[in-house]
Amino acid sequence: MTTNAGPVTPRFLKTPDAALHLGLSARTLEKHRCFGTGPVFRKLGGRVVYAISDLDDWAELGTRRSTSDPGNGTVHPAKRQPGDVVRR
Repeated sequence: MTTNAGPVTPRFLKTPDAALHLGLSARTLEKHRCFGTGPVFRKLGGRVVYAISDLDDWAELGTRRSTSDPGNGTVHPAKRQPGDVVRR
């Protein structure tokens, strides 16, 4: 008996694939993760993965119709935000 389940659609992407999905470099996505400005991620064992729906939701925050449109959210740059605590 042979079963043909068809291709499997991934639910989670590793950092390089998630960055490609968003049109960013993997390093930029890593910076977003470190500064807390990026999409929600999960740690599965030692791996960082992103749900495709979370990537799309995060990118949706940057949707605007014009330069004067305030939008529904803000996609911050991948850098330290004011008020961040620097730990050494």
